[in-house]
Amino acid sequence: MVAWLTDPMNLQFLQIQGSGRIQLDTGRQLRIAYADQNGHPYRPIGRWLVEQGALKKEDVTMGAISDWAKANPSRIPELLGSNPSYVFFTRNPDSNEGPRGSLNVPLTAGYSAAVDRKVIPLGSLLWLSTTKPDGTALVRPVAAQDTGGAIAGEVRADLFWGTGDAAGQLAGDMKQQGQIWMLWPKGAALPQVPQVADAEKTKP
Repeated sequence: MVAWLTDPMNLQFLQIQGSGRIQLDTGRQLRIAYADQNGHPYRPIGRWLVEQGALKKEDVTMGAISDWAKANPSRIPELLGSNPSYVFFTRNPDSNEGPRGSLNVPLTAGYSAAVDRKVIPLGSLLWLSTTKPDGTALVRPVAAQDTGGAIAGEVRADLFWGTGDAAGQLAGDMKQQGQIWMLWPKGAALPQVPQVADAEKTKP
């Protein structure tokens, strides 16, 4: 995502995404990437809004959260304080390539996915069958190249949509049901998934 950090919600969304670009007043963009996390558990701010009765669970999107924040600016500190997890970033060299995921390779828009590496080994080739938020079919191979603190379970993935407003809109609205198959040579033993340190489990 591209963020103007004068808006506290942009900083929060940047933390949720785990990487992005900072837009300077000069027009230059700085590429930043996940460096570390403070060790506290990640608690979705959307869930807090649902618990407060501010949003219905099915209506939670980045856009809906942003609209609530604009309508309730005095409660933004309370909203942000509901999530004790905090992400620290490092600056990457200027480049047009996508952000680097947990596999340390540039992510490809529409074809790189974040997964739960306790279940799916990084580097695996997956077959994804789901829909876009507008209901159109989304069926394609994707590569497991990243992880995320909110991504847990066998059939759970976060598709990287790219950079820019349109990609940000898709990423914010995407919460579709779907199916995932891991493609693996017939007859070959399934890989052993490594144990993951607690700090890495909570990466956004």
